[in-house]
Amino acid sequence: MGTRTQRRRPELAAFLRSRRARVTPADVGMPPGLRRRTPGLRREEVAQLSGVGVTWYTWLEQGRPINASPQVLDAVARTLRLDPPEREHLYRLAEVPFQPDPEGLTRRISPEVQGIIDALDPMPATVYNARYDVLATNAAYRDLFLVPETLRIGMPNVLWTLFTLPERACPLVHRKKELPLMVATLRSSYGRHVGEPTWEEYIRGLSAASPWFAELWASGEVAPPGPRVKVFRHTAVGEMRMTSQSLSIDGMPECRIVVYTPEDEETRAKTAVLRERRERVWPPALKK
Repeated sequence: MGTRTQRRRPELAAFLRSRRARVTPADVGMPPGLRRRTPGLRREEVAQLSGVGVTWYTWLEQGRPINASPQVLDAVARTLRLDPPEREHLYRLAEVPFQPDPEGLTRRISPEVQGIIDALDPMPATVYNARYDVLATNAAYRDLFLVPETLRIGMPNVLWTLFTLPERACPLVHRKKELPLMVATLRSSYGRHVGEPTWEEYIRGLSAASPWFAELWASGEVAPPGPRVKVFRHTAVGEMRMTSQSLSIDGMPECRIVVYTPEDEETRAKTAVLRERRERVWPPALKK
């Protein structure tokens, strides 16, 4: 047994005991019983609720060198009411490759995060998850991207929109350069979700909707997110050169704020024009 494993086993044992102690029988719909000397649940109760053997769970909590499958760890995590960071911690301590919850893809943001991106106006800003679902936008982002053609698609996902828009309506000037990079970035995230139903359905659906996406996906290219200069077109102000910058968000795994900053003074002036145009056109109650 390696040194790292030797150190992790006692930590795993202590972590499980502390999580078990905080869950009461009432929390899991069990009668409290008499003469309970153990704070929280007993080991045999955790084993029963998790569908595992008492001896196996006892050995796990004692830090013995036993093997644990993701399915069993998930069952224990549900019984102990672990939140996502605690669940990931359990996987790390048990030396099992962490598998994010297939249905746990973040789809909501906090008012604080929304406030941050709103404050960046007139710079366009948005929040994406790893699959390019659009979780939040500010008004400047909507000025740039929510044109009639994209609104008709009705799918709050950047890749789905860009691959199914007519080329003439695509806001990206260098579409044939940018979209392959975005697909390669998607694949770098997909590696953590291979086999998950929601991801597999998304890939199949977009491949069916766009033969070009299917071709790019089959190429197997991989790229990390990163700052890039992009050129956008807007019917009101023409071309705009912007640098996209991704920022991680604490407590929102695999999500990022993406901010588009003007690359030159001409573009900076155009973002101000779009903001002034919005203020004239939209009544205050309709700006969000």
